[in-house]
Amino acid sequence: ASLGEFGLIEKLTQKTQLFNEETKLGIGDDAAILNFVKDTETVLSTDLLIEGVHFDLMYTPLKHLGYKAIAVNVSDVAAMFAVPKQVTVSIAISNRFSLEAVEEIYEGIHAACENYKVDLVGGDTTSSLSGLVISVTVLGTNSLGNSVKRSGAEVGDLVYVSGDLGAAYVGLQIMEREKRIYLENNEIQPELESKDYLVQRLLRPEARTDIVYSLMELGLRPKSCIDISDGLASELFHLSKQSKVGFEIYDEYLPIDEQTYNTALELNLDPAVCALNGGEDYELLMTFSKDDRKMLDRLPTLTQIGEVVSLEKGNILVTKGGNRIPLKAQGWLHF
Repeated sequence: ASLGEFGLIEKLTQKTQLFNEETKLGIGDDAAILNFVKDTETVLSTDLLIEGVHFDLMYTPLKHLGYKAIAVNVSDVAAMFAVPKQVTVSIAISNRFSLEAVEEIYEGIHAACENYKVDLVGGDTTSSLSGLVISVTVLGTNSLGNSVKRSGAEVGDLVYVSGDLGAAYVGLQIMEREKRIYLENNEIQPELESKDYLVQRLLRPEARTDIVYSLMELGLRPKSCIDISDGLASELFHLSKQSKVGFEIYDEYLPIDEQTYNTALELNLDPAVCALNGGEDYELLMTFSKDDRKMLDRLPTLTQIGEVVSLEKGNILVTKGGNRIPLKAQGWLHF
C-alpha cells in the first residue's frame, strides 16, 4: 500500500533485462513496442478486470462489461497513436455464472471488436473460486518510429485532452448511491433517467480511436500521449516523470460536461476535483508543438488545458482567481 501500483511495478521490474532486438520499448508506457517486420511496429498491452475491484456486478450489465474489457485495452493502443488489430480474451468464472451469463459477456466483447475493427484471435478459460476475472491482451500496428511515447513532451508544448473529464467518477458516485438505497429498501427503483450520460461513461466507455484517426488525416502527431485511466493529475505526473518536464494546467479550461458539473454539485463534490482525480475517463492526454495550434482548432473534441514548463517549475494548477496550486496525483489507487 505504501508503494502504490507504480512503485510496486518499479520494484518488481528493476532487474528486468531485454534480450531480444525486436523489443524496442518494454515496461513503462501505455504499451510495449516490438519490431518483427521491416518498417512496422507492433504495440502490445494487457489489462485485468477483477470483480469487486474494477466492477460491481450489482449494477454492471454483463454485456457492457464485455464491451468495456475490450475498449479499455484498445485505449492503450490509441495512446500509442497506433491502430488496434487483434485481441485475446482470458476469463475466469465461478459456478454461479450460467452459460447464458457468459454468452452475454461475449456479446459485449464481439460488439466492441466489431466497433473497433479488431479480431478476437484467442485466449483462455478457467474456473474461479472467488469472482469473475477478465484479462485482455491487445496488439496494434504502426509505421516504424511513429508510435507516440510518454517521453516526448518538451518545454513550450501545448497540453490537450480529448472529450470531457470527470463523468465516469461522478457516474460511479451515482451508482454507489443508488446501490445503497436499494440495499436499504429493494422496492425503491434507481433514479437514473437524468444521469444517462454519466452512467454510460462509467459502464460503457469508448476508446478514442476516432481522435487518433482524425489526427492522422490532418497529418498531426502528438509529441507525447497517455490515456486517462487513473485520473488526469496522475497521468500528468506519468508524463512529467517520463519526459522530465512540468505542467501548468488551467482550472477554467478543464472540459467538464454540464451533466457532470451539475451532478457533482448535487453530490457536494467539486467538479474540477472530479475532472482532475476521477479516473476511468479513457480520454487522451496529449502534448503538441505550438506550430500545430491552428490545425488542432479543426478538432472541436480537443481542448487545450495548459502548457509544458520546465521540470523545476513542477506540476501546477492555475485557478480561475490566478492562484497557483501544486497538483497532487489523487486518482485511482490500486493498493
